[in-house]
Amino acid sequence: MHLRQKILFIINPISGGKDKEGFPLLIEKHLDKEKFLPDFVFTEYAGHAHKIASEAVAAGADVVVAVGGDGTINEVASALVDTSLKMGIVPCGSGNGLALSLGLPLNSRKAIGVINQLRSMAIDTAVLNEQKFFNMAGVGFDAHISHEFAGMTSRGFRGYIKTAFSEIVKYKPGTYRIEIDGKIVERTAFMISIANSPQYGNNAYISPKASLSDGLLDVCVVKPFPLALFPAVVLRMFTKTSDHSRYLEIIKGKNIRIVSYDNVRVHVDGEPRGAGREISISVNPSSLSVLY
Repeated sequence: MHLRQKILFIINPISGGKDKEGFPLLIEKHLDKEKFLPDFVFTEYAGHAHKIASEAVAAGADVVVAVGGDGTINEVASALVDTSLKMGIVPCGSGNGLALSLGLPLNSRKAIGVINQLRSMAIDTAVLNEQKFFNMAGVGFDAHISHEFAGMTSRGFRGYIKTAFSEIVKYKPGTYRIEIDGKIVERTAFMISIANSPQYGNNAYISPKASLSDGLLDVCVVKPFPLALFPAVVLRMFTKTSDHSRYLEIIKGKNIRIVSYDNVRVHVDGEPRGAGREISISVNPSSLSVLY
């Protein structure tokens, strides 16, 4: 007889504006009890998921599951990098970028079904100025939007698009010195996204050929474009043709340094961060085991 795996579900009760009160009932009903010994905790504040996950590592858990959006996933995954624990994801956010890139279902019951299979793969993770990220980080317009978006009460995809359209008319591109594995380029950019996975979330692909397991990051430099083309630029993301646009340059690399001539705002997995003028980013290949 196999020992059952100790599995902890870390549930963010407010992610994606979805109520999770009934989630423990879903675990009770759909989790394979012959394989797992389940427990669950609801988070109470920003940073709580990371604390709980770190304690689970110390307590000898086998699997830790993030039930929430990209922010919750980032907190949990940050505690599990370079450990032997497996991470499960039940996506409940407004973007769900990493989950969609892993092919995970957005339906919670089906996501628990994926966990029951206990099939895992090792993915790359990344670090930006000591902040770990797993899906996407960036400077420029998307970071600006994540700062604006963070203060909004009505989150969700529609609110994000609305904010983007209202801010773009005021936004000025920046000039950046970008060093990728020792090679230096200077670029004026609308934004620079550092992609570990192909998409931001909501099936908006910035780098359709990016891989979570190639040991590389995709530096996606979006060049300034005429405002009238903004809808077309957005449409390219949803048709997986961003990499064919003359306004996008993609350079793959392992160690990246970006110097801005202004104080830059940064986002890490969609969460706003302050950064100053210089950011350093590096990849940590095959450093997180995820269920998929």
